[in-house]
Amino acid sequence: MKKLISLLIIALAVLPVSAQIRGNNIVVKVSPDHKDWNYKAGEKAVFSVEVLRSSTLLDNVEVYYEAGPDMYPDVKKQAVLKDGTMKYTATMKKPGFYRLKVKAHVGNKDYEGSCTAAFSPEEIKPFAQCPNDFDTFWQNALKDARNNELNPTRTLLPERCTKDVNVYEVSFVNNRWGSRIYGILCIPVTPGKYPALLRVPGAGVRPYSGDIYTASKGAITLEIGVHGIPVTMAQHIYDRLLDGALNNYWDSNVNDPDKNAYKRIVTGAVRSVDYIASLPEWDGKIIGVTGASQGGFLSIAVAALDKRITFMGAVHDAMCDYEAETHGTAGGWPHYFLYDNADPKKVEGARYYDGVNFARRLSCNCWFSFGYNDEVVPPTSSYGTYNIVTAPKKLSVYQQTSHFWYQEQWDEWQSWLLEQMNIK
Repeated sequence: MKKLISLLIIALAVLPVSAQIRGNNIVVKVSPDHKDWNYKAGEKAVFSVEVLRSSTLLDNVEVYYEAGPDMYPDVKKQAVLKDGTMKYTATMKKPGFYRLKVKAHVGNKDYEGSCTAAFSPEEIKPFAQCPNDFDTFWQNALKDARNNELNPTRTLLPERCTKDVNVYEVSFVNNRWGSRIYGILCIPVTPGKYPALLRVPGAGVRPYSGDIYTASKGAITLEIGVHGIPVTMAQHIYDRLLDGALNNYWDSNVNDPDKNAYKRIVTGAVRSVDYIASLPEWDGKIIGVTGASQGGFLSIAVAALDKRITFMGAVHDAMCDYEAETHGTAGGWPHYFLYDNADPKKVEGARYYDGVNFARRLSCNCWFSFGYNDEVVPPTSSYGTYNIVTAPKKLSVYQQTSHFWYQEQWDEWQSWLLEQMNIK
C-alpha cells in the first residue's frame, strides 16, 4: 500500500504544469453602460474601467489606453488610476463600432482589456463593389474545374474509427488534373441515407481530425484542407510549408483574379460538395457548410455558388468588405488596404474574393455569429456583411469575444447545425 501511495504522489508531481495554469490574477475589466453594448448613432456610451487583483481594485495603477472607431483609434493616452477605476465617454454620429482598449502595467507585465460599443449596427452598409462579370467569372471557374472527373480516393483510418463511425482520409480532383483536395470523411457505420455537413477551414496550414461527433449523431461529415496536400501528416511538415511555399498564401496575386490563390481554394470547396453529392450514403436533400474566420468566408462563398447547399453557418467571417479600408473604415482580414496605398488593380482584383459579394447571393438558411472585441475580423465588417444578406438569417452576437468563441457560443453553433439536419 505504501508503494502504491508513493507511485501516486510521483505521478501527481510530474503532471504538466500547463494543465494547472488558468487565467490571470490581474484583470483589466472594461464595461459599457448598456447591457447589450448597443447604442443609437449620436448617443453617448459610458465605459467603466476596473483594474483588479484577486477580484479587488488595484490602487495607483499605470494604464495606457487607446480609443476610437474600430481599427482606427484616434485617442492615445496614459494615466494613473488612483483607485483602479476610470470612466470614459464616447459617441459616434454614424453607424459603426467604437473601441476602448486599456493596458495596465503591473510589475513587469502588461494586462489588457477592451470593450467595443456598437452604434446603430443594423444600419452599417459595406463598401464592397461587385464586378459586372462576377457571376460569369465564377461560373466559368467551376465549369472548367468540372471538366475534370473527381477521381476520388479513400483510405480507412482504423485508429480513428469508432463503433459508430467509419473515418477515412479522402482526396479528389479540384480545378485541374493533378490538383487535389484532401479531407477527413466520417460516415455512420449503420447503413442508411444521411444528411451531410461540409466543414471548411480557417486560415493556416495544419492536419485535420474530422468531425466524428456530428457523424455519430447521424450525418456524413467532410472536413477539408484547401492546400492540395494530405491532411494526416506530422505537424512539423505543415509548419515548414507555412513558413515556406505557403507563406502568406492569402496575399498572393490579389490584383489578378485568375492567379489569386483563393480561386483554387474556393473552387475546391465547391468541388467538395460535388464529392459529397456523389456518395451513395447522402440522402440527396440536406447538405450544409460551416466554418470560422477564413472558413466563415468559404462557407458564404460555397453556399452562394452551389444552390444544393441548404444551410450555412459562419462564425467571425473573415475576408469581407476589404474596400472599407480605402474609406478609413474597418474591413475584413487579411486587411489588404489597412496600411496599403490601395493600388486600383488590387482593389478591383479583391472584389472577386470579397465575402460581401458572395453574401449578396445567399439563398439558404444562414446563421452568423461574431464578437464585438474581434480585432482580426472587425465587427464592422461582419455586421455590414450580415446586413446585406436577404436569405433567411439569424445573428447570434457574443459581444465580449475576440477572435475565438466561448463554450456557449460553440454549443449554440453545433445545436443549430444539428437542427438544420433534423438531428436531435
